[in-house]
Amino acid sequence: MFSHTAFHKLVFVLALWCHCHGIMAQDRTITIDVQKEKGPMTTMFNKCIGAGRANEGLRADWQQQLKMLKRDCGFEYIRMHGLFNEDMAIYKHDREGNPVYNYQYVDVLYDYILEIGMKPFVELGFMPPALASGDQTIFWWKGNVTPPNDYGKWADLIRNIVQHWTDRYGEEEVETWYFEVWNEPNLSPGFWTGTQEEYFKLYKYAAEAVKSVDVDYFVGGPATAGASWEPEMIAFCEDNQVPLDFISTHSYGVDVGFLDEFGGTGTVLSPNEWSVSQDVIQSRKEISESSKPDLELHYTEWSSSYTPADPFHDSYHSASFILNKMKQIGNAATSMSYWVFTDIFEEPGPRYTPFHGGFGLLNTQGIKKSAYHAYALMNKLGPIELENKDGKSVATTNRKGDVQLLFWDYTYTLPEETNNQDYYNQDHPAKVKNNVLVDLSGMPDGAYQLEVYKIGYKQNDPYSVYCQMGKPDQLSKKQVAFLKETSKGDPISTILVQITDGKFTREYPIRENEVALLSFKKL
Repeated sequence: MFSHTAFHKLVFVLALWCHCHGIMAQDRTITIDVQKEKGPMTTMFNKCIGAGRANEGLRADWQQQLKMLKRDCGFEYIRMHGLFNEDMAIYKHDREGNPVYNYQYVDVLYDYILEIGMKPFVELGFMPPALASGDQTIFWWKGNVTPPNDYGKWADLIRNIVQHWTDRYGEEEVETWYFEVWNEPNLSPGFWTGTQEEYFKLYKYAAEAVKSVDVDYFVGGPATAGASWEPEMIAFCEDNQVPLDFISTHSYGVDVGFLDEFGGTGTVLSPNEWSVSQDVIQSRKEISESSKPDLELHYTEWSSSYTPADPFHDSYHSASFILNKMKQIGNAATSMSYWVFTDIFEEPGPRYTPFHGGFGLLNTQGIKKSAYHAYALMNKLGPIELENKDGKSVATTNRKGDVQLLFWDYTYTLPEETNNQDYYNQDHPAKVKNNVLVDLSGMPDGAYQLEVYKIGYKQNDPYSVYCQMGKPDQLSKKQVAFLKETSKGDPISTILVQITDGKFTREYPIRENEVALLSFKKL
């Protein structure tokens, strides 16, 4: 426990250090009236999370990590590739060419997802080899990306598996799921060897098959990269009376290129502070101006970078980046599905080091990255958002006296003519940025327990610690335990505060790309 006196001494020492080293902190004030409500707090940030491919979900460590993620971060849905891949053994033909369906592997996976309180955001793809019109594949695990050789059998597969889920889990449950057709068909021939017209045909057969089981099931697409094909998708469905309940698409925070599995081209974090966010806002605008203005908008993939070999994913910088995007997007999206929850992810094949720039919020050994803690802190926010003019903070309440204030600094530190792979794989101590004056009013008088959480350099930042360990290619059990201990996500201080006249005022020093949560619990 920190006393008031010890806490103020700490603040004073930090401020004195900055002064002695010639660092002039520019003050920032966050003023919140707890009685002024903005409205319900959006939950789009933890509506859905991504995973690599379905077969990876049969691993014990994958399942253990997902259960922990659900507990700490509260995600509702999970989306993944490869449901129809050969390694899930869902479809083949008998000697006479008749379909043979098998859902034993899928059942194990979906039973577990539902058991821990999550739901599938079903991606219908890729093409089962027995149904494929060609042999073009993508990734180490060889997802077939060709159109079906028989659209009728494609529709039959969709209808049969959706009916299976209905029989197994009940209509009331499956009516809460989402069905998304394919993945990034605009990246041709990478994810789809057909044309846009052929994708729309694929979608039509799949969507009508889903609706033939239950008209209330939710189906959508086009699951494109780079927020593409949205107006065209709506127009096609409108003109041809094809079911469409939501638009889905993807965006990443780099300026150029896609499908760089190994990070070999040298990705560069966009200097545009509104990267990703501007795509989402534009998507919402296109939907609002269309003939279907009430469609849900799901970004079923988003992240800072599109490659699973980008050290920014591992860096403490990623936490403030994520929070900045969520603040900017607000209610423009129904869900923002971060890609992905774990480095148990084999698009480029199995990885050989414990930190390799993987997409995951967790590394392969289940060590929580800084990005993980960003979601865990958002999950601690209350259900009611408060009015707030500060652009890099969120204040909430539960109307029972509890108040939460999440604030951060986001600073773009990547030097010009330097890529992520050369910069973020190094140790980067954070510079002092400014002092944040927290000025709260309208709080019910009385005693509170104040918990303070932080994410920043060497604070819930296992990657910086790993770098200083010399980046061992393999981790011993003791090293894994040590890194997990450095990144537990516990509060850095817990103190008692007495509120009088409804006011709380404190000054907190903050470093570049640091994140802080103040959680007041009324006693």
